[in-house]
Amino acid sequence: MPGMHRYRLRSFKLSFQRKVQLISAVLINGYAVGFAKGKIFTGGTKAVCVPVLNCYSCPGALGACPIGSLQAVLGGASHRFPFYVLGLLMLFGVVLGRLVCGLLCPFGLVQELLHKIPSPKLKVPKKIDRPLRWLKYIVLTVMVILLPAFAVTDTGVTPPYFCKYLCPAGTLGGGIPLLTANPSLRALAGALFSWKALVLALILLACVFIPRAFCRYLCPLGAFYSLFNRFGFYQMKLDRDKCVGCKKCERVCPMAVEVTKDINSGECLRCGRCREICPTKAISSRVDIDRRQPSQKPEKM
Repeated sequence: MPGMHRYRLRSFKLSFQRKVQLISAVLINGYAVGFAKGKIFTGGTKAVCVPVLNCYSCPGALGACPIGSLQAVLGGASHRFPFYVLGLLMLFGVVLGRLVCGLLCPFGLVQELLHKIPSPKLKVPKKIDRPLRWLKYIVLTVMVILLPAFAVTDTGVTPPYFCKYLCPAGTLGGGIPLLTANPSLRALAGALFSWKALVLALILLACVFIPRAFCRYLCPLGAFYSLFNRFGFYQMKLDRDKCVGCKKCERVCPMAVEVTKDINSGECLRCGRCREICPTKAISSRVDIDRRQPSQKPEKM
């Protein structure tokens, strides 16, 4: 009609990565009733660890957090060796490596959505960025392994130090929903919860300006999976004959991996952005179970 403006909604298309992340978050936290009642799911699946950092106390969580379980076994009264948890983590590490971080982790999804908020983005100088990345290995070694295993209290049970004092995923997915839906718990939230809320706020704020800030610098699970990136079954491949050295892959990498130098770096999340943007299709990925070089057949005379 004359005098009227036509408005058209912008097309909205989710990437493959985003679709998988959303499906994973829903499946891992599928107990929707828990969010409404402010109660933790206690069904049989809670005995099974999920492969990602997802708090046991999240009202919707259908499985256990591997980092929390690792601390619970190490810090329990019997201080047993965590064969089951460690074996499961090693299985995920060998098969998927940090693909778990790039495609399956709900807190990774939260970080990526926060980074989409329009704001100046910060490129951390390499001389600062590289040393800071070692922090996650310190967190894994000290807070997740050594303190629960050796810092024995009077009761004989050691608290899960990472979960108790640092984990932002636990505060966001467990503490806040429980306190919101269950008024009886609010009176119990003291100085410790205030500290955890402050840590969460600082990490979420950092993620607005630095892509995957928690994954880069503090996540102990990412530190563990990074140990398997170079020899795990899932591998990234760079065809140097096709590569033109444009560095577009490195500019889109959320972890600032030097793709053309070290494509299977322990920092690579296997998110696939480098593969998608490569103009010559020089980057690919595959599950490579047999890592041996094929033998050459003898030439026929």
